[in-house]
Amino acid sequence: MNREILKSARKIVIKIGSSTLTDESGKIDKEFIKGLSDEIKEILDSGKKIIIVSSGARIAGVSTIGRWSRKEDIHYKQALCAIGQVELMDSYRKIFWEKNLHVAQILLTKDDFESKTRTLNIRNTIFTLIDEGVIPIINENDTVSVDEIKIGDNDMLAAYSSVLWGADLLILMSDIDGIYDKSPKEYENAEIIHNIDDIKQIKNMISIGNKSSFGSGGIETKLMAAEYVNKFNIPLIVLKGKEKRVISRAISGEDIGTLIFDETN
Repeated sequence: MNREILKSARKIVIKIGSSTLTDESGKIDKEFIKGLSDEIKEILDSGKKIIIVSSGARIAGVSTIGRWSRKEDIHYKQALCAIGQVELMDSYRKIFWEKNLHVAQILLTKDDFESKTRTLNIRNTIFTLIDEGVIPIINENDTVSVDEIKIGDNDMLAAYSSVLWGADLLILMSDIDGIYDKSPKEYENAEIIHNIDDIKQIKNMISIGNKSSFGSGGIETKLMAAEYVNKFNIPLIVLKGKEKRVISRAISGEDIGTLIFDETN
């Protein structure tokens, strides 16, 4: 598969998973966000445009009010997301501002993408922000979306957002190097698949293991997201989020992560 398509991407959606955004203690990894802001500044200065889809609200809420960490009642989960969203966006705002970058929060649900009026309003807001040099940071509105808390659908949220915006590339930043033929956390002989051009074949071939401890979106949701965006001629790449300059390396054509572009989908 020719990775030159990554070099030509001008409109890029970057989804950041909870496991990438948090440190080993479960708190927001501000050093990661600092590195991310450096890289995004360089990418924007090169003429590209970026939208971020960020997980991490509930984890940020737990790190703020630790005594609720074991609360499984849905109302506490939603309350933690409400608290954590403030902490999460405050971290993005402060750190990105050090690079003179403005950010804006957009909270969405699946229902928003099923309404023509709402999608038009979302699209207009996104285009206005980007035209004015502001980076939209999209997250699910977990305080009202019960199902999203249970299934952790930010991979699909990123896919919907990519199609709505007309993106050229969707990047999913995860806690693994890419998609393997089996779980690398469970099998030492697992091998990474760098390029996928037949999603159905991969689904039949790979053995999907357990989800990560922090992240709630697994390999299945990543393949679902790829299927969706590929239908609109948008390639998707899965990268290990904690690696240094992983976004820049990927869009320069380096053979890292897993690129999924099934043109027959």
